[in-house]
Amino acid sequence: MQTIARGITYADLNFLGKPKIIAAAAIQSPGGVALVDPGPATCLDTLRAELGGQGIGIADVRAILLTHIHLDHAGATGTLVRENPEIQVYVHERGARHMADPAKLINSATRLYGDDMDRLWGEFLPVPQGNIHALAGGECVSVADRDLEVAYTPGHASHHVSYLDRASGVAFVGDTAGIRTGPDLFAMPPTPPPDIDIQVWKASAALIGDWQAETLFLTHFGPHGEPAAHMASLLEHLDGVADLARTILEDERAATPDERVARFVADSRRYLQRHMSDTAAALYDKAAPLDQCWLGLERYWKKQGVRV
Repeated sequence: MQTIARGITYADLNFLGKPKIIAAAAIQSPGGVALVDPGPATCLDTLRAELGGQGIGIADVRAILLTHIHLDHAGATGTLVRENPEIQVYVHERGARHMADPAKLINSATRLYGDDMDRLWGEFLPVPQGNIHALAGGECVSVADRDLEVAYTPGHASHHVSYLDRASGVAFVGDTAGIRTGPDLFAMPPTPPPDIDIQVWKASAALIGDWQAETLFLTHFGPHGEPAAHMASLLEHLDGVADLARTILEDERAATPDERVARFVADSRRYLQRHMSDTAAALYDKAAPLDQCWLGLERYWKKQGVRV
């Protein structure tokens, strides 16, 4: 595990054997450990090994802080709580019911991933209702001997929250601050269905900016300094990919659904490759598959009244 700040580390979960796709953070204290976005069940062996390298067992975990309930962030939570029933789970109130009964969430994800569900994510077990703490935003939660501020930060997901530890200056921002797989200043918004809302996302980005954190911790991937520049990059590229999608929807040459998604994927890859190497661009596609990014933006623009 690598250090972000005093008592805060993170692990590369090596999702499907690939580095820099999913990161999980650990806040450590004498009173126990809090995990932020523990990742999918398919990465549990890696998470256990990384924690074990610092002398931490699942029995030491006292809390799990979820930014949102997408499988790449929250999938392992129920399995960890089954192993250690003392773990308390913090999640936005709109996501809480799906952690207690994930059937609808799993059905929705299956429509996206089909037969790849098990290979990608593994099991998604329910969390007992008594272990769940529903958040609305605006709270202060005390975990691992720290007080963390909670903000409601939708746009990527309607049930997304972010957490700020003022003592260290670290903000845990899930997907609201986008994807950034290397040191170069390029933050790409992941836009899968069904909750993408561009204007709401921009408001959440402004809220995170108002925190004036020293470090942003992204699940995809890792800690980044200079938050103001990072969030400016996110907003630039949020507009960029949204405009790509709208142009395709309005262009009669992209006449069929398959043609539209193929064009978006090709245009998005060129967009990425203008800003980085092909190898770096491929990491973005792994963290947020471009065909799924199309589906979220297509849904958004149709809700805004853009006609195909």
